[in-house]
Amino acid sequence: MGRWQGDARGRLEQAAMNLYREHGFAETTVAEIAARAGLTERTFFRYFADKREVLFWGAPLLERSIVEGIAAAPADAAPLEAVVAALAAAGAVFEERREGARVRHALIQANAELREREVMKLTSLGAAIAAALRARGVREPGASLTAEAGIAIFKVGFERWLEDAGRRDFAHHLRAALGELRGVVAEQGAAARRAPRTARAAGRGRRSPAS
Repeated sequence: MGRWQGDARGRLEQAAMNLYREHGFAETTVAEIAARAGLTERTFFRYFADKREVLFWGAPLLERSIVEGIAAAPADAAPLEAVVAALAAAGAVFEERREGARVRHALIQANAELREREVMKLTSLGAAIAAALRARGVREPGASLTAEAGIAIFKVGFERWLEDAGRRDFAHHLRAALGELRGVVAEQGAAARRAPRTARAAGRGRRSPAS
């Protein structure tokens, strides 16, 4: 096979993932990745800024897809519904790569440098979601709060999707996380409404007979 033949990005990505699993992320070099893929280091840097980006190169594509999904949501869609629908649509590509996603997630969790990069990517995604919501007319702080809720739903849904032995799809786990968040909010709201009544009852109980 010639050194420039085939899907260079895919070959480099597969080589890197195999080496990260075999030797660890920190111990693997760009030279080793390129050699395993049958390509040159120069070719590696055509596609990736560094060896961390092998795990994160798809983040801008995912972000753009989510932003476009929010923009395309029906005008009467609630902000959080628009975000979750966009996350589900964009995340459909995960279904083809569940095992690879598991390996990637394990590598990130095992390395502090990669966890930091993951946080940065999620922060960027949250900012992009908030901007997309503002473009739909959602005011602050609602846009930012909704974006943060969307990121939390994304993280919980993604981790449950990875762990799901029943292989239910990513959208199922996003919807489940959304339902749980709504349940918590409803419970907190009910507790807040009960609090004044409880306080008034306690006040009445402390009054003396003479009062």
